[in-house]
Amino acid sequence: MPARPALQARGFTLIEVLVAISVMALMALMSWRGLDGMLRTQSSLQSRSDEIRTLQAGLAQWQTDLDQLAELQGISSWNWDGKVLRLTRRSADAPPSSVGVGVGVGVGVGVGAMGAPSLRVVAWTWRIDSGRPGGGDWQRWQSAPLTQRQDWQTAWNLAQQWSQTPNDATRTGQVQIHPLAGWQLFVHRGGAWTNPLSSDVVTAGTSNTADSNTTQSGATPDGVRLVLTLPPGPSGAGSLSMDWVRPTLSGALP
Repeated sequence: MPARPALQARGFTLIEVLVAISVMALMALMSWRGLDGMLRTQSSLQSRSDEIRTLQAGLAQWQTDLDQLAELQGISSWNWDGKVLRLTRRSADAPPSSVGVGVGVGVGVGVGAMGAPSLRVVAWTWRIDSGRPGGGDWQRWQSAPLTQRQDWQTAWNLAQQWSQTPNDATRTGQVQIHPLAGWQLFVHRGGAWTNPLSSDVVTAGTSNTADSNTTQSGATPDGVRLVLTLPPGPSGAGSLSMDWVRPTLSGALP
């Protein structure tokens, strides 16, 4: 019986190898593009989420500052000069009931329970910056906790200085809130919304060295309307409006 010839081993041809490599390269490229697209989408969503959270935190801080306004005799609680809004607010270091203790006695502004500071000076402004989206930033400044009237006066002056010509000393209390293309403020007094610098809502304030050359606003308004102009970006674009109503006001604003 004749022996069967041994089977000869057969390998891949050069063309088959090149085709297989080309297919694998194409699959790898498609996979990479899909993965890159997923990463870009995730990064965009994360950036949008971060900007929205930052804006929400800024708006929450704005509301808190207004809610905690300290209206004390001889102490300005509210001042808007068209560029910066300065507020005197109760500090979180002391309960609201402690504010006012010691006012008019010596030089004390008010000391909370067990000597905790009770007041801060806060300032809000929109600062022009051509390098930022929209051409500027919404910024907040706050002083250290205050226990003495003279310290409050110094902080009140520093807030004004910070809004005009910030320096290293005043920038320590500064926080960048969000890029803005602009902002507007309206106040509610006398049953209507109006510009806070209009003649029907501006009155001569008490004599004060910090405001001797500045138009003085009257008492704390019944409401404040904040209008922010957001530049194109992850958090959206257009106008954003937020109304604040004085907590002690009875009834609703129109």
